Amino acid sequence: MTVQEAFAAAEAVTRTEARNFYYGIRLLPVPKRQGLCALYALARRIDDIGDDDAPLETKRTALGLVRKQLSDLDASTDPVLVAVAETARRYPVPLDAFEELLDGVEMDLRGATYESFDELRVYCRCVAGSIGRLCLSIFGKGTDPRAPLFADQLGIALQQTNILRDIREDLLLGRVYLPREELADFGVNLQLDDAGALHDPDARLAAYISFAAERAEHWYDLGLRLLPQLDHRSAASCAAMAGIYHHLLLRIRENPTAVYERRMSLPPHEKGRVALAALAKAVLPV
Repeated sequence: MTVQEAFAAAEAVTRTEARNFYYGIRLLPVPKRQGLCALYALARRIDDIGDDDAPLETKRTALGLVRKQLSDLDASTDPVLVAVAETARRYPVPLDAFEELLDGVEMDLRGATYESFDELRVYCRCVAGSIGRLCLSIFGKGTDPRAPLFADQLGIALQQTNILRDIREDLLLGRVYLPREELADFGVNLQLDDAGALHDPDARLAAYISFAAERAEHWYDLGLRLLPQLDHRSAASCAAMAGIYHHLLLRIRENPTAVYERRMSLPPHEKGRVALAALAKAVLPV
């Protein structure tokens, strides 16, 4: 397999499995897009292991195999790993961020729940802050030494959006990411009604979602400080990806009950509008 074939395989995974992410990285020059597709494809593989219906020990063995493969990337003939190895030669990829992602998936396998937001933040940093730092290695860090922190914070913002969007779907899988202390404070008992929607007769869950969405908005404010550190195209790509999720968060904040029955998503034309706006803003003179 050639390196270009490996990159093509990684891009096919990204284009199919991560439409929001792919919308953003389409704005990048080919080498950077290839690199981000490679990193995403491996991250997706790790995430899919956690979500698989396989027995617990099978999933743990699979995660262990990925850890082993990461320790000797150059020996692999797997297309995705070949693409990651080439990306790590081209860019300063923090491969230890994949180890953090593996740690986060293992939290899911243990059935971890979170008592406080501080505990949830650790999980978000593992599964999403790690992705922010991986992406930053392709985008470039600029001159501010806090750029990795900003990337981390932006990843945490995106993951909070995912958690709010997927409350029902996660509950169906037996997972609850929302902090127990906060649910108790709002008097929320997460459960489904007879129709399979989130049960919220007293609108307490809606109030909690509004509260959590407002907090996530603050994390976007923190994370988007990254944009001035990036070149125009990288900033546009990052802004497009973040903008799609941010728009989704705003819709959840405006109408919390929209997540009760189905998984929310933005229509393609709206994603395209966000991406075009990000590109226009990045290339226009300040």
